[in-house]
Amino acid sequence: MASEETRTKSSPHIRTTESSASPGTAEPAPTATAGGPTGKSATRAWTARLLMVGIVLTALNLRPAITSLGALLEEVRDGLGMSGGVAGLLTSVPPVCFAVFGIMAPRLARRFGPATVVCAGMAAIATGLVIRPWVGGTAGFLAASALALMGIAVSNVLMPVIVKRWFPDRVGSMTGLYSMALALGTSAAAAVTVPLTDALGGNWRSGLGVWAALAAVAVLPWIPFVRDRRGDTRGQESHARVRTADGGPTTTPGPRNGDAPTTATSTPTPGPRTEDAPARTEGARDTAPGAPAPAVPAHADTAPPALRITRSPIAWALAVFFGLQATAAYITMGWMAQIFRDAGLSAGTAGLLLAVTMVMGVPLAFVIPRLATRLPHQGPIVIVLGLCGLAGYAGLYLAPAGGAWAWAVLLGIANCAFPLALTMVGMRARTGAGVAQLSAFAQSAGYLISVPGPLLVGVLYQSSGGWGLPIALMAGLMVPQMAVGVLAGRNRTVEDEAAR
Repeated sequence: MASEETRTKSSPHIRTTESSASPGTAEPAPTATAGGPTGKSATRAWTARLLMVGIVLTALNLRPAITSLGALLEEVRDGLGMSGGVAGLLTSVPPVCFAVFGIMAPRLARRFGPATVVCAGMAAIATGLVIRPWVGGTAGFLAASALALMGIAVSNVLMPVIVKRWFPDRVGSMTGLYSMALALGTSAAAAVTVPLTDALGGNWRSGLGVWAALAAVAVLPWIPFVRDRRGDTRGQESHARVRTADGGPTTTPGPRNGDAPTTATSTPTPGPRTEDAPARTEGARDTAPGAPAPAVPAHADTAPPALRITRSPIAWALAVFFGLQATAAYITMGWMAQIFRDAGLSAGTAGLLLAVTMVMGVPLAFVIPRLATRLPHQGPIVIVLGLCGLAGYAGLYLAPAGGAWAWAVLLGIANCAFPLALTMVGMRARTGAGVAQLSAFAQSAGYLISVPGPLLVGVLYQSSGGWGLPIALMAGLMVPQMAVGVLAGRNRTVEDEAAR
């Protein structure tokens, strides 16, 4: 094999030429392109902007299917003849679908590319939402909901992967942008579904179906990337030869537990941590946000073995934390409006209160990830969010109508455990392959853990005839959530733990 190999890696909008040279060999001159350096920079900037639009529109669509239903749950129950137990089952469908379909996302991303899978996910959301209100009967409603939730599930898992691949040096800020858009879509659906239904003639079917239009729009930014089947799920960075930012020796990123990494010179450079500035890949000195992870030499383009993720205590702690925060979130999205309505508030006011809870995530989802990436341990953030949740549940138990707005704000702050969990997924793995595997494991196992919560709340509500027992359950679950969140916030990586 020749001592120097050059491999060109291209997408519909990006062309990057990279070289792998032997130590001591002069670097080849960059290959000229038709557009020149200015054209390449413009293309990358345009690609970055398009990706940001796609990420924001995707995030906006990841919760309206759930919170729009929560705002109209009483009307849907009456229209379809559901009991409280069946309604509880309906509110448990999202975590079931997220667990079942989320685990498929990394495999689909390796086969078709993450952008293609997200594009298909948005199409599934649009299709499910447009047919859900009109299929007739509880079984058809559940099936159409499952189709939309399948699209949400794969997009949930792949958003951290896409952020890690295209914006490796801006994981915190891009996760914050994504989480902020997710919170905005969640709160908007809760706030405007009831008045939108009234404007459409008071038909709950129209009020639910109209959200399919937003999902259809979200398909468009991903279409230019559909043919790009290259994903970070293969862990190229663990095989790529990298050059340090100061022009130092070339090395392959290695473990951080004192193991000697494979090097091209006698002086190795340790592999970068997720929260640190990423190492620069040789031949990619002009890589900008919006450009994918650089290509690797053909002889190194072999995927590393999958991590034994179940051997990692940090992965289990993150999965349980994810599951308990998801339990609280889906109980809130599915039942909180009904709690306020049963306390004597109108449907419109109850929807606005749910929107306030969700909209708290708009500013905090941008602040919390950035703060988390600057802390060596994310445990203090977990504790603060948990205490807000306990205070909100106490108020909801003692005076649900009297302090409704305060309880909505406190529970909204507590719900920001979700962007924190997403950020920790990116921080608890060093490579794109590790992020994809940890994201799939934590979200799938976490959503399985969250399945019984909303269902149990519905059963307790129907059997007790009130909200005392369900609210006590919600508050009780906040304590273990805080405990495992502190464990998940420790400064470790799954690669280190799974290799032991």
